[in-house]
Amino acid sequence: MSCDKSRAKALTMAARAAGVTSMGIIGDARDQLEVVGDGVDPVCLVSCLRKKLGHAHIIKVEEVKKPEEKKDEPKPAVPTYPPPYYYQPSYYHHQYQPPHMVVCEEQPSNCRTM
Repeated sequence: MSCDKSRAKALTMAARAAGVTSMGIIGDARDQLEVVGDGVDPVCLVSCLRKKLGHAHIIKVEEVKKPEEKKDEPKPAVPTYPPPYYYQPSYYHHQYQPPHMVVCEEQPSNCRTM
């Protein structure tokens, strides 16, 4: 792509293609078109670019892989203890013993006449 007009034309052609999610011009001389998408047909895209611009080449076609997500190692579970139970002493009401019964029996006297 030699001028800005042809770059703009190439970008609009790539934008119209089915499945394109992003595109951009890369390279040192800004002469390469990078197209990223799902289900993009590179042969169809290049043939359309050749019809409009006159020349186009496929340099590289590759599947973009998502970077692997690092799974966090499960940390050992910290044991959770129930809250402390504070013992509430119950109050013991003392019961008084009933008074002792005193039984007094008079002893009969030895004297029977009296």
